[in-house]
Formats: sequence, C-alpha cells, structure tokens
Amino acid sequence: MIASLDGIVSAVFADSMIVEVGGIGYRVFAAPSVLTAAGVGQRIKVFTHHVIREDLQALYGFRNPEELGFFGLLLTVTGVGPKVALGIVGSRAIGDLQLAILSDDLALLTAVPGVGKKLAARVVLELKEKVAAAGVAAGSAAGARGAAGESEVVAALLALGYSAGEARQASRDALTDLSVGPGLENRVKAALRTLLRG
Repeated sequence: MIASLDGIVSAVFADSMIVEVGGIGYRVFAAPSVLTAAGVGQRIKVFTHHVIREDLQALYGFRNPEELGFFGLLLTVTGVGPKVALGIVGSRAIGDLQLAILSDDLALLTAVPGVGKKLAARVVLELKEKVAAAGVAAGSAAGARGAAGESEVVAALLALGYSAGEARQASRDALTDLSVGPGLENRVKAALRTLLRG
C-alpha cells in the first residue's frame, strides 16, 4: 500500500495531479484546495489513501494525516465512496466538519456536491460517536502539548451533552480568559464554569 508520496508535480488536472517519484508518475486524485496549491515543477508531499479493487487502482492525496484519517472515516459510511468522501474533506476544515457532525448540521454537509439530505443524515448517524471520541482524543493530545484550541474544547463540551451554540460560546469565553491556564482540561473547566454561571 502507498501511504505517502514526496516528489515533483509534473501535471495538474481538474480532479488530480501527476506526482513524479523516482522516475515513476503517480496519478493522485485530490481536493481543489490541494490541486490549486500544487504548481507544476514544484515539490509536494501528500499523504495517500490507496484504493485497490478488481477493476480499479487509485490514489487519493491529502495535505496532512488528519485529512487522510477523516477521509478513511467517511469511507466507513454506507453509500459514501471515495469521490464523495474527497468532496466532503475538501469542502471545509476538518474541525468544521467534525463540529457539523457533532451538532447535526446537515446544511453544511448537503452543501457538498453529491451529498443529499439522506446521505448527510447517514454520515451524522454513523459517525457522531466516532467523531466525538476522536475529537476528545485529539483534544487531549492538544492539551498535553499545552495548546487546546476552540474545536477541541467544543468537541469535549458536545461530548458532555451541551448544544453546539452553547459549546462554541463557552469555548470562546474560556479561550479569551487570560487567567485560564493552558491545556484542554483547564479550558474545558473554564468553559463549564461559564455555562454554569450563564
């Protein structure tokens, strides 16, 4: 399995690019955000998902392991194939997509071409618990590094049962409070205090 490519872009198309590595050109399907940043003749590193089927072999490329991981998660949803998953991953930041799933924001998902209401509802239904667990895990890792961002705090609050609106506002309040120490645990505690006061 090909997990990543580091090489020179030799061509860019509407839905893919050719990355030359060691004299071999690999066609890599990617989101428009990746393709617009890929200049012919420039070096690029992409993390790849290698699809192997009886009738097809394809590489899907991403800027970082988070995008790649979310793509793989989307592929576990019934009815979501690589093209739709790539469209979803390329539509927004991963944090925004995770929040949309956690807060049942079907409108954000249906804005992606190829995603109707039924499919968006299925994505939310099948991934909500996985995203909540992954969000809290990612938040804990960020907290261990001493830098808990808004999306990690919001994910933790959503996992505790607060609404998306409450979680976002409390998270912003906690992040702007200079008396709160760094780390996810401190930020979540501060956000909870804000919610209890409110």
